Amino acid sequence: MRVRATVAYDGGSFHGFAVNDGVRTIGGDLTEALSRCLRQPVDLTCAGRTDTGVHAWRQVVSFDAPGDADLLRVRTAVNRMLAPGIVVRALEAAPDGFDARFDATSRTYRYTILNRDVPDPFLAATAWHYPRVLDVDKMNAAAAAVVGEHDFTSFCRRQHAANGAEKSRVRVVYRAGWHTADQDLLRFEIEASSFCQQMVRSITGALVDIGVGRRRPEAMAAILAARDRSRVGNLAPPHGLCLWSVSYV
Repeated sequence: MRVRATVAYDGGSFHGFAVNDGVRTIGGDLTEALSRCLRQPVDLTCAGRTDTGVHAWRQVVSFDAPGDADLLRVRTAVNRMLAPGIVVRALEAAPDGFDARFDATSRTYRYTILNRDVPDPFLAATAWHYPRVLDVDKMNAAAAAVVGEHDFTSFCRRQHAANGAEKSRVRVVYRAGWHTADQDLLRFEIEASSFCQQMVRSITGALVDIGVGRRRPEAMAAILAARDRSRVGNLAPPHGLCLWSVSYV
């Protein structure tokens, strides 16, 4: 049967999601644990390949399992092996042919900043401590420039397909904006059809530069239009970023 898993993880001690020989990854540990529990090789597909140090709250994974597998037992056994770093939040039968990546209609990422002079040890692993005051109104005005269909070359690393051709960096952003979770905790959420590598961290870094007064809000549209990676200087650190949710029709 086809299986859909919802997975949360702290990416701080992993080299991203994708299986990579010689280093510890989310996908590697999860594949090994599921294969042991199901007593057969498992081939995982994920909704979004998070980079080194990036977290997830509702990552979605699909794979095949024996038709008589007890999914509750499998979930319990996998969590005993992998928790608390990796946790399978839900494990359920999916429609035949379900693909966590290609059936997804959008992904939402959340970036968290602790914006005060004193750090918080309990947020250190999941939030970027930024001591200088940020102007949220200016950052929201600038964030509006990335909504819509654009070429995000200025905000993405170059990637190549198997045939050597450079991959497109055109993406559709449905929404992007900041809100204050409490007095000092700022959260940036961005939803798009898909994301290219380092896109959210690059956008966040540019918005922080605007929020602290290094650039004006109008600079965001100019950076986007330039299609020049060198126009973005400040790349936000990975530990503040979380794959928050994935949407399906």
